[in-house]
Amino acid sequence: MEDIKNVIICGLGAVGSIYAEKINNAIPQNLKILVDKERFKRYSKNPIIFNGKELNLNYILPDEKNFNADLIIIATKFDGIYEATKNIENFVNENTIILSLLNGISSEKIIADKYGWEKVLLSYFIGHSAMREGRFITHDGTGEIIFGAKTKDKTKQQKVQNFFDKLGINYQIPDDIEHSLWLKYMMNVSTNQPSAILRMTFGEMNANKNFIEFAKKLMYEVQMIAKAEGVNNTEIMINEALEAITKMLPEGKTSMLQDVLSGRKTEVDMFAGTIIELGKKHNIEVPYNKFIYEMFMILHEKFYLKSIVSK
Repeated sequence: MEDIKNVIICGLGAVGSIYAEKINNAIPQNLKILVDKERFKRYSKNPIIFNGKELNLNYILPDEKNFNADLIIIATKFDGIYEATKNIENFVNENTIILSLLNGISSEKIIADKYGWEKVLLSYFIGHSAMREGRFITHDGTGEIIFGAKTKDKTKQQKVQNFFDKLGINYQIPDDIEHSLWLKYMMNVSTNQPSAILRMTFGEMNANKNFIEFAKKLMYEVQMIAKAEGVNNTEIMINEALEAITKMLPEGKTSMLQDVLSGRKTEVDMFAGTIIELGKKHNIEVPYNKFIYEMFMILHEKFYLKSIVSK
């Protein structure tokens, strides 16, 4: 079993920057950051500042053909997953492993539809939120990648485990990666979305009984969909999610709240949007996620109109 050497990261947002910094510190000569021409110019002129230090990274464009990636980490926003899936094409070979650190439950399938499940591991990031303001990103180091193989073949899972051990990257390999993935999804649907509308930190959410009761209603809709999708042990997911939320940094802000505060389009399609579509598929009513989705459509129109006025 050959070791992982060459790595590509696609997406230099809050999560992508965490692992760009870690891997670049260890093997800068083997790490490439995949960007388009506009981002290449922007990052070359104004690099990301991570915890007060410039990230001096090696960038690569999608049309280059002289770099074979052993591991590709995708950490874009959800609206960039199709472009990212297309842009990595020149760097994927028969042994490439792809990890998607996007929130949600659908990015791996999008990637696997093009490259096959034999190349894709189920994965996500969990930990304290990274805070981003423009090109300045701060993170306290608390976080890990949860991953595992969907297929019975664990060879690629073992290769990633060996690589993470070598570089000192924190990770977990759960017994049931699909259950874990849906649990993280439940947490995002129930906290990411309402916190962005109500402008609440994790501490404010946990201290507000009415918020927690509303979050439970969103969780229940995810629980019903997860059960219909064949996820195991869905009956314990709500209690697991509630316990996990209490462990979040009190002053931490969800990624969707940070998007709203910055006037950026959110990832509501990945959360409420997906739940609504799966509700239709399984004939399950999801009124709370429908309400949340409508609220975000109002916010997105507000952002759009504001950007038009400012031009």
